[in-house]
Amino acid sequence: MAEVIKMPKMSDTMTEGVLAKWHKKVGDKIKSGDVLAEVETDKATMDMESYWDGTLLYVGVEEGQAVPVDALMAIVGKEGEDYKALLEAESGAQKSESPKEEAPKAEDKKEEAPAQGGGLSEEELAAKGITVIRMPLLSDTMTEGVIAEWHKKVGDKVKDDDVLADVETDKATMEVMGYATGTLLHIGVQKGEAAKVNGIIAIVGPEGTDVSGILAGGSAPAAPKAESKETESAKSEKSESPKEEAAPAAVANSNGGRIIASPLAKKIAKEKGIDLAQVAGSAEGGRIIKKDVENFTPAAKSESAKAESPKETAASAPVIPTYVGEEKYTEKPVSQMRKVIAKRLGESLFTAPHFYLTISIDMDNAMAARTQINTVAPVKVSFNDIVIKAVAVALKKHPAVNSSWGGDKIRFNEHTNIGVAMAVEDGLLVPVVRFADGKSLSHISAEVKEYGAKAKAKKLQPSDWEGSTFTVSNLGMFGIDEFTSIINSPDGAILSVGAIQAVPVVKNGAVVPGNVMKLTLGCDHRVVDGATGAAFLQTLKQLLEAPVTLLA
Repeated sequence: MAEVIKMPKMSDTMTEGVLAKWHKKVGDKIKSGDVLAEVETDKATMDMESYWDGTLLYVGVEEGQAVPVDALMAIVGKEGEDYKALLEAESGAQKSESPKEEAPKAEDKKEEAPAQGGGLSEEELAAKGITVIRMPLLSDTMTEGVIAEWHKKVGDKVKDDDVLADVETDKATMEVMGYATGTLLHIGVQKGEAAKVNGIIAIVGPEGTDVSGILAGGSAPAAPKAESKETESAKSEKSESPKEEAAPAAVANSNGGRIIASPLAKKIAKEKGIDLAQVAGSAEGGRIIKKDVENFTPAAKSESAKAESPKETAASAPVIPTYVGEEKYTEKPVSQMRKVIAKRLGESLFTAPHFYLTISIDMDNAMAARTQINTVAPVKVSFNDIVIKAVAVALKKHPAVNSSWGGDKIRFNEHTNIGVAMAVEDGLLVPVVRFADGKSLSHISAEVKEYGAKAKAKKLQPSDWEGSTFTVSNLGMFGIDEFTSIINSPDGAILSVGAIQAVPVVKNGAVVPGNVMKLTLGCDHRVVDGATGAAFLQTLKQLLEAPVTLLA
């Protein structure tokens, strides 16, 4: 009988895997234990083995494709066996499990349909002189706008450059124009009320028109159509000849020197480099509208300006050259590892109440001890290895720091498994040095080096990174003086290790050269209190400043 092969869960945090490579193809004979494929998880690339003998009848996942845990990947059975019924059964099961996922798609399709009013599209309504005015998208983050003020009321005559209302967005209060001529037949949103982007806020058309059929169509977004007048105007201006220099002559108007212009006129003037102070407005009250800017011709410079002396020219404002740059960026898909890092660290930071404690360590004795240790040690011992050992010993004396939050209980770990944060190409891995308090510095050093090589080669196994009780993150080798880290859940604390700095210190009342390293302890306040974390750091300071105690 044919068997279904599903995406296995290869780590405790895995939700999906990427099929990196198939080692078998349809029609190949396979045996139990054969490697079928390589799967990239959030932490490593691992082999997926077959647990059945037979022929590979079906492959449902292409290389490079992400597959959720427990999703169908392949079918194994007897050569020539009919597997379609099994495939249909699996497909049916997946569909029945995710009805909620299909519902939004249907809704999306409904939203994409063109808005109808009285059986007519908005284009057909426009042909009859009726314009449906919707809440415009006035900023890239806007989802709705509040009507701050209506400048027209139902029954008023409006022109295409009249401002109908002021709209308060998430960033500013802006004017909304109808770009329509006729009578304001309907106001759909009252002053102070909010309307979703693309929601109907007004209707303009011939006086006496019945708009009930239009309103019955709802406020669904209009179907994609020709770009707005404003966008078309902006595009046409971009393709025109280079900007003309505006003359410094001023235009008198009836607004006492205050420039009043429509948003579209301001936009066009900005793109054409026209000073609105030089443009005469033809609308009511001297208001500058679109046609005034488009028909504007700079006045000739006066003869007196041409006869300016060299000294006056030299005193004029300097000309700033125009620099033309190119906006560029590159995007790449988020790796499985980065997805899980983002998810787990986000959950940790916003779930666990973090607080931080920083202490300075005199590393003179540790530096001398390390030099002596490396003369006899079988492997080179680093300062990070010394810190890991000291942390493990200190945790035995402060079990509250070696704990984790369990919701209705706190787990106090009696063993010390130290997670060591390691940077790799795609993100961060935290392999675990188990029972570090009982291991020698050479043993810890060899283990950390082995983990580092396996991490870079993506050969770490789940057993290598699971089960930490405390984490050490060291950026000292990058010259970082001090920093804070996000707790590696479910641990209750994490230690951030900075660089050793040569600084002046006070010893025996005298200022002398010294070597200082800063440690920052990040604590989950649900399990570790300030005094508890401080006591742990004091013990850690004593151990590192007298490293011979680590060897006793």
